[in-house]
Amino acid sequence: MKLYPIHTGNLKLDGGAMFGVVPKSIWNKAYPADENNLINLAMRCLLVVDGDRRILIDNGIGEKQDEKFFAHYFLNGDQNLIGSLLEAGFIPEDITDVFLTHLHFDHCGGTVKNNADHTGYELTFPNAVHWLSKPQWDWATRPNRREKASFLHENMIPVAESGKLKLFDGPFVLIPGFDVRIFNGHTVGQAIPFISAGSHTVVFMADTTPTAAHVPLPYIMSYDTQPLISLTEKEAFMIEAAENQYILFFEHDAYNECCLLEKTEKGIKVKETMNLEKALERN
Repeated sequence: MKLYPIHTGNLKLDGGAMFGVVPKSIWNKAYPADENNLINLAMRCLLVVDGDRRILIDNGIGEKQDEKFFAHYFLNGDQNLIGSLLEAGFIPEDITDVFLTHLHFDHCGGTVKNNADHTGYELTFPNAVHWLSKPQWDWATRPNRREKASFLHENMIPVAESGKLKLFDGPFVLIPGFDVRIFNGHTVGQAIPFISAGSHTVVFMADTTPTAAHVPLPYIMSYDTQPLISLTEKEAFMIEAAENQYILFFEHDAYNECCLLEKTEKGIKVKETMNLEKALERN
């Protein structure tokens, strides 16, 4: 099994919203904001290649929204979804599976693109089965007012209409070594892959822990719909991850691709940050 980080560019979001109740005087030291209180965040995806299966986990914000929409998020960076795939040696038609952790626009916007004459939409990965948890689908297609702006019709419905959407109800194994668990604190039915790579387990963190700076338990986003559930899920996961030396792969950390954790007298802490290649080389 081979793993390829796929970089799709960066966006900026309000730092206070990203760190919730934690004061800026504390979180700003770990993840600094600009003069407008915005922090720069990656939209880093992961390609898992195993035999004839090529599984892309999430796909960034996409390119089909209008300038007014993108202006809210201050997109930056030189990398994009298709270019990063090409750098890894693949084209969109090579992808056999698109695995979506959830349907917030910065995680699934690249699933669908404008057609050639901009009169409609088509799938970016035409040969792929698209995997999503049924609880998230049900939640996103009947959105609450808090999350409604994050669930865009054009990111979801064309996939269902294509007949290439595959829903799953709960934890399952997509392929041997690709185990899926459900976390409900950020949004209902967020699906998190646990990937066996040699002797290591790589966990694609999505929005359960968006950056290494979010490892401390109280650092929970204001975007989370059920923050107390996030706290419970996070505490149990962090203990498990530290005990088993999981490699945490961050989707949103613009500075750190991965980290390992350790137990200390003051709780779970970041032990070391590194890129995925270095993490997988460890004994």
